Amino acid sequence: MRKHENDRYTKEKRNQLRENLAAKQQLIKENNLPVIVMIEGFSSAGKGSALSSTIRFMDPRFFKAYNMDKVTEDEWRRPFLYRYAVKMPVKGQVTFYDGGYMDELTKDYLSGLIDKKEYEKRITSIRDYERSMTDNGYLIIKIFIDIDKKTQQKRLKDLQSSKNTAWRVTDEDLWQNDAYEEFAREFEYIRKETGTVACPWHLLSDDNKKNIEGDILTIITDSIDNAIAARARYGNVHPIIKNPFPMEKATPLCEITFEGKEIPKEEYDKELKNLQKKLSKLHYKLYRKKIPVVIAYEGWDAAGKGGNIKRVASALDARGYEVFPIASPTSEEKNRHFLWRFYNRLPLSGHIAIFDRTWYGRVMVERLEGFCSENDWQRAYNEINEFERDLADAGTVVIKFWIQIDKDTQLARFTERQNTPEKQWKITDEDWRNREKWDQYEVAINEMIEKTNTKFAPWHIIESNDKKYARIKALKIIIGELEKALEK
Repeated sequence: MRKHENDRYTKEKRNQLRENLAAKQQLIKENNLPVIVMIEGFSSAGKGSALSSTIRFMDPRFFKAYNMDKVTEDEWRRPFLYRYAVKMPVKGQVTFYDGGYMDELTKDYLSGLIDKKEYEKRITSIRDYERSMTDNGYLIIKIFIDIDKKTQQKRLKDLQSSKNTAWRVTDEDLWQNDAYEEFAREFEYIRKETGTVACPWHLLSDDNKKNIEGDILTIITDSIDNAIAARARYGNVHPIIKNPFPMEKATPLCEITFEGKEIPKEEYDKELKNLQKKLSKLHYKLYRKKIPVVIAYEGWDAAGKGGNIKRVASALDARGYEVFPIASPTSEEKNRHFLWRFYNRLPLSGHIAIFDRTWYGRVMVERLEGFCSENDWQRAYNEINEFERDLADAGTVVIKFWIQIDKDTQLARFTERQNTPEKQWKITDEDWRNREKWDQYEVAINEMIEKTNTKFAPWHIIESNDKKYARIKALKIIIGELEKALEK
């Protein structure tokens, strides 16, 4: 650390930098650039004051600042990256994190809350998440403020000496100073493992807080200028990463048969009752063991997803599940990473989230209708696999269904809906247009299943020409997967 260095930034220079950053907000808006600024560092390094100084002249309508020091009960019951993902900014705005996953991860590891294996998993998740964010147009600026042990100790004692500031010193702050060398080692390791060309760490070492503030303002404004210039020059095309995940063998849809996959009504009624009773009991066990569950439904229009979901949901305690019908993204959702609206719907531990259509819209509807670029949907396979891996690593049971029917069955159901007044709301012009693209969708679906049929989140094909058979099969699969999770 540079000790007692004279001011490198006069008051006038710092104010000029603040005004410059405020002016960049308009540039950010014009270029639809979402910006994340994460300020990390040792306790008492001056993160809070540096953040306050940084935003002093900025328009508060177009940025948000979050103190990430404490993990709430709600956040603790969801995957590690949830609390960061749900706070990502819309295009043209800035999000500031006071603290971040480096501090959280290091505390969890050094306290023994997580082991070395989980520690490394989370570092990998951070690196993948940041790559996905930057590939999807985000600018992430990561700053670490370093201080030495003696400086930290002095600042903590100064705070403790006054009753007006003593409350700011926590047991965790004192622990960090006592174990300074361990924290310093892990901070350096995480910076090394998560610093990339697209998302580097900026290390600031200066006990002069005015210099730190000036450096932060300079880093942010320069990073914004560079990001906008790079976008203008190169666009938003990024390398397609080779899928690193082991895959289960996938069966093409054309090979799915329906012969013998029917069930008589009397048998159906009896089996449905028994399976729902069994699922109901499992739901209470899941809650006691705090196991979260995500059930994802995809399938052809009129395949019977709604009726299938209804039979599953009716077996569950209404206080412990939620069904999310996923329609076209709202304006707010379109202006964020495509996974943002699904992060927002992840269940608490012990709860179940059922998705009627999912994040796979990226590689089906958005792909075929031109709502995203080819580079976007090609990258999405790996981004989705990483998202589901993080869910699985957090202990979430991920169950994915493709509800399959043949083309003739779909036509018969469309026609019935069209000719039945009380069912006409179920059929739209868009359904008929999508039907005309059946062959194109089948190509996309086969590729989707092939590239996302991971061992930790495999696809289950549900033959649904007979809806009763499909409901029984789905319930059996859900029960089987939940029983396996409860045995672990």
